[in-house]
Amino acid sequence: MNTPKHLIAEADGLAIPAGYKSFNFPIGGPFISTNGPLLHRQDGKQFLLGMRVEKRHCNPMDVCHGGMLMSFVDMAMPMGVIYQENINRFLPTISLTTDFLAPVPLDAWLEARTDVLRMTRSIVFAQCVVTVDDVPAVRASGVFKLGPEYKFPAQT
Repeated sequence: MNTPKHLIAEADGLAIPAGYKSFNFPIGGPFISTNGPLLHRQDGKQFLLGMRVEKRHCNPMDVCHGGMLMSFVDMAMPMGVIYQENINRFLPTISLTTDFLAPVPLDAWLEARTDVLRMTRSIVFAQCVVTVDDVPAVRASGVFKLGPEYKFPAQT
């Protein structure tokens, strides 16, 4: 079977959209290391976070668990803010509101796009939409504290 050009093969035989790559350093601590893997790509001013839904991410109905989706957007929004605003700050979550718009089935490819709504001297307001095959599945908004400067490892 030939993989379409807009997809690239993954080790488990599933495909991910072209342009996505792994992080070359650990992100998000042990929780995300255990619950990932997360992949990323840049699309102009947007930082996109992607993930393939595996069995371990699902509830008994083989639908991605809401807690996993909330963790996914809680990673996507700060990363999107850091990229869009070109800052090197730790962004602890103050508030996270999540709406589940559609079920996310096993093996689905998630893609998160974040928009910065407002940034003050100490707080950032952002929103994120997660799609599955271009269908909105999760909408989230978050408030993040502009924490201390953080030296992020360089990406290649």
